[in-house]
Amino acid sequence: MNTTLTVFTPTYNRAYCLHQLYESLCRQSSDDFLWLIIDDGSTDNTKNIVETWINEGKFKITYFYKTNGGMHSGYNFAYNVIDTELSVCIDSDDYMTDNAVELIVEFWKKFGNESYAGMIGLDCLKDGKILSKPIPKNLVETTIGELNWRLNITGDKKLIYRTEVMKKYPPFPEFDNEKFVPLFCKPLFADQDYKMLIIREVLCVVEYMEDGSTLNIINSYFKNPKGFAYSRKVRMKLSPSLKDKFRNSIHYISSSMILKNRYFIKESPVKMLTILSIPFGIILHLYLIYLNKNKKNNYEKNIFSSKIY
Repeated sequence: MNTTLTVFTPTYNRAYCLHQLYESLCRQSSDDFLWLIIDDGSTDNTKNIVETWINEGKFKITYFYKTNGGMHSGYNFAYNVIDTELSVCIDSDDYMTDNAVELIVEFWKKFGNESYAGMIGLDCLKDGKILSKPIPKNLVETTIGELNWRLNITGDKKLIYRTEVMKKYPPFPEFDNEKFVPLFCKPLFADQDYKMLIIREVLCVVEYMEDGSTLNIINSYFKNPKGFAYSRKVRMKLSPSLKDKFRNSIHYISSSMILKNRYFIKESPVKMLTILSIPFGIILHLYLIYLNKNKKNNYEKNIFSSKIY
């Protein structure tokens, strides 16, 4: 029987916590999955630990080692090699609930078809707190953009996609000397052609690590301005919310200032909105400089509500 689901995990120097995810996969009530690990150039003992797990043979594990390029490059690598119908990314500091695979596969077999891109599940903290705002009970299908930025149902969610759908859209750009591109770009591309089913089940337990991208986001703005500028342009163009377009236009100006890009208006997908956003973008840029100097990286928690968006 063909495997239905690939759980893929880009990881970098997370040998100290990756065991949580491995142990959760050992506990799964369904074996209709495989685990794909993309080691993004780790210098710790990740490879040795994974080899031990592979030898234990409790379920199928595929391991690849690549040059360090950031989380988004791990996604690019994964979608090049995954051949199962469904795929879901579980971060190296998170882990799955014990029946997550069974819930995903059974729900998809019952309700899924080629008219949908996949499904949206729930994430929680270790204390059981759901990270997403409540989803209306009458909402059966939606898009990521509509859910987050038109209905304002923000917070971490677990996205399970048909692999074929993800392969249709452009890979994340990989810029020299940068290691981060926000991950909402591919979901927004898929939004233009498909809706997602909603599965109201907790599928993943999330932990925010001190070395994770969420808690170091301000510093990341300055280290990865090309990646952020790209993502802002995608969201300005494809977001269903004018408010969100405006917000990302402001951030696009800040990223352009970091890059010293004089052609940011010409390169903007929404030029008039970008022009109107210039004063706000300058203010944001100065504020980010202040925050970065004072290492107040909790700023992201106040204006963003999830690890991906």
